[in-house]
Amino acid sequence: MTFDLATHLTAAALALAFAQQSVEHLAGAAAVQERWLFAPRLALSVLLFLACIGVLPVANAAGVLTLALLANHLLILPFFNGPYNGGADRMGLLMLVCLAGAFTLPDVRWRELAFGYLGMQLLLSYAMAGWVKIANPAWRRGEALRDVFRFSAYPAGENIRQLADRPRLLWVAGWAVMLFELAFPLAMLSRPALLAALAIAASFHLANACLFGLNRFFWIWIAAYPSLLWLQDRLLG
Repeated sequence: MTFDLATHLTAAALALAFAQQSVEHLAGAAAVQERWLFAPRLALSVLLFLACIGVLPVANAAGVLTLALLANHLLILPFFNGPYNGGADRMGLLMLVCLAGAFTLPDVRWRELAFGYLGMQLLLSYAMAGWVKIANPAWRRGEALRDVFRFSAYPAGENIRQLADRPRLLWVAGWAVMLFELAFPLAMLSRPALLAALAIAASFHLANACLFGLNRFFWIWIAAYPSLLWLQDRLLG
């Protein structure tokens, strides 16, 4: 995958993710200040998507719009006293910073370094998540998932909480997630392995969106996948 294709795919997917988030905020009973923050974000996201697919033929439009979205993101953070949506917002900010560098830095080596950093962070996000889980006795015993289904506010429906009464299933599911996340970096050794790993990871995020309502994680993490495909090509040739 070429550098230009990967950066534009990532930016286009991120634009769609931000557009979806903006619509959620604008559709609700948002405060006036919130509307002033997310209406521009929606407009900038649409323009960035159009620029990435070639409909907006303006020189370095993707770079300018990415910088504008980054500025908008920095204005949104204090409104919610930080990344209110946790990891999804942090990943969104990371992607904006890396894409801004990939589009606007003067030297191609620095642009590749900025985009490669995004790919490395994506890779580490899975590996570190697996390490944190497996170091936790509650995850190793299958209790962590049980408690999530039974006590947390995350399950998308009360009927889903019934899964807390299936400890063997949750134990198997917990270990499957941990082992997959820990083994994820090995997928970088070959393209078929990486494609399979990304498909499994996307399915994992989709399941989280359906079971726990974590839809923003799904779109943001999927948007970063081209960076990892490009990084593999860049490292392995």
